[in-house]
Amino acid sequence: MFDSLSDKLERAFKVLKGQGQVTEINIAETVKEIRRALLDADVSYKVAKQFTDTVKEKALGQNVINAVSPNQLMVKITHDELAKLMGGGMADINISGNPAVILISGLQGSGKTTFSGKLANYLKTKKGKSPLLVAGDVYRPAAIDQLHVLGEQVGVEVWSDKENKNPVDIAKQAVIHAKSKGHNVVIIDTAGRLAIDEQMMNEIEQVKKAVNPQETLFVVDSMTGQDAVNTAKAFNDKLDFDGVVLTKLDGDTRGGAALSIRTVVDKPIKFVGTGEKMEALDIFYPERMADRILGMGDVVSLVERAQEQYDEEEARKLQKKIAKNQFDFNDFMSQIAQIKKMGNVKDLMGMIPGVGKAMKDVDIDDDAFKGIEAIIQSMTPYERENPKSLTGSRRKRIAGGSGTSIQEVNRLIKQFDQTSKMMRMMGDKKKMAQMMKNMPKQQ
Repeated sequence: MFDSLSDKLERAFKVLKGQGQVTEINIAETVKEIRRALLDADVSYKVAKQFTDTVKEKALGQNVINAVSPNQLMVKITHDELAKLMGGGMADINISGNPAVILISGLQGSGKTTFSGKLANYLKTKKGKSPLLVAGDVYRPAAIDQLHVLGEQVGVEVWSDKENKNPVDIAKQAVIHAKSKGHNVVIIDTAGRLAIDEQMMNEIEQVKKAVNPQETLFVVDSMTGQDAVNTAKAFNDKLDFDGVVLTKLDGDTRGGAALSIRTVVDKPIKFVGTGEKMEALDIFYPERMADRILGMGDVVSLVERAQEQYDEEEARKLQKKIAKNQFDFNDFMSQIAQIKKMGNVKDLMGMIPGVGKAMKDVDIDDDAFKGIEAIIQSMTPYERENPKSLTGSRRKRIAGGSGTSIQEVNRLIKQFDQTSKMMRMMGDKKKMAQMMKNMPKQQ
C-alpha cells in the first residue's frame, strides 16, 4: 500500500539527515522532493503545491528543540499535513432511520457490487444491523447474480426483480419490502455509469429523490488515480454524495485518489477496500493512513483486528493447555484460522512499524498458510493431539499425503516446538523473570 510514495518521501527526508538546523535552503530542497513524490503518486499539481507550501511555511516557522532533529520535525509536519489533507478525522456512516437507506454510486468496474456485499457484512457483524441488499443494476444481469452470491456468503437477504427494468421502481419496492420484513438498513447497488452520460446520471438522481437515502456513497477504484478524483467531482456536482469509498487499495496504487479526493470534493473518505474477502473492508482513519505512508505502521488497527477475533473462552482453554504442556496441532490450526480472519498477511505485517518496509519486495500469497494446513490435515487425529508421536516413518507418510517434502514437514514440527516452548515460557512468570534477569545489561 503506497510503497512507491513511502520510498520517495523517505528519500526526501534524507536531505535533512545530519543537518543541525532548519534553513531555507535545506527545507526548500526537501519540499521540492516531497512535491515530486506527490506528483509521481498522481496527486494533482494544485493539491501538491498547496500541500508543500503549507509544509514549508510550518517548517520555517518553528524552532527545532534540542531533542528533535530537523529530519524528525519535517516527518512530523508532513505526517500532520497528510492526515489533514485526507480529512483529519474519521467520518462515520449515517445509519439512522428505520430503515436507513444507503445508495451506492460509481463508475463501471469500480467495485460497487463487491463493496455492497462487504458493507452488508460489516453492518451485520460489527453494528448488529439486519441489512437488505438491493440489486438495482438493471443493465447487467451478472450484477444481480453476483449480488445474490455475495448475499449468500454473508448471510444477508437480496431483493431483486429481473423482470423490472426500472431502477427507481425497484428501489422503492425494496424499501417497502425491508419495512415489512424488519430490515433496518437497505443497501442499494446501482449500475455503473459515466459522468458524461446525462441520461444515466439523471436516472441515479431520480433513484436518490425517490428513496431519500440517509447516505449516498461514491465508490472509486483507487488505482485510477487522478482520473478518479475528476470523476468524483462530476458525480458530486450531480448527486451531492455524503462520502467516498476507495476500493482496491491493496493493489499497485499510487495514492493520488486517497490524497486528493477530500480537497477536490470536500467529502470524507469513509471506507477502504483492502482485498477480495468479504471481511476486507476498513473504516478510513486519515491519521493511521498517514502513519502507514510514512512507514510508521498502524499498530492501533492491528490490535483492533486482533481484538475482533479474540475469543475469551477459547483463550482461557488455550492458557490451561499451555500450562499443562498440552498445546497440540489442533490448537496451532485454530491460531492460524484466527490470523487468517484478520486479513491479508502482508497487509497485517505492514501495520507493524518497520516491518512493512522490510517486507516490501517479499511476495506473501493470500494462501501463505496453505502448506502448513495441508501438512497438519494429513496427520491422523492421534498425531495432531500427540506431536511427540511424529516418528520418521509418520513424517514421511505426512509429506506424501500433503504433497510436500520431508524437509517442509520437519521445518513445521521445529516451528511448532519453538512456538510451544515460547508459549510455555510466557505463561511461566518465574521463568520469564529469570530470563529477564539473565539478559546482558547495556553499558
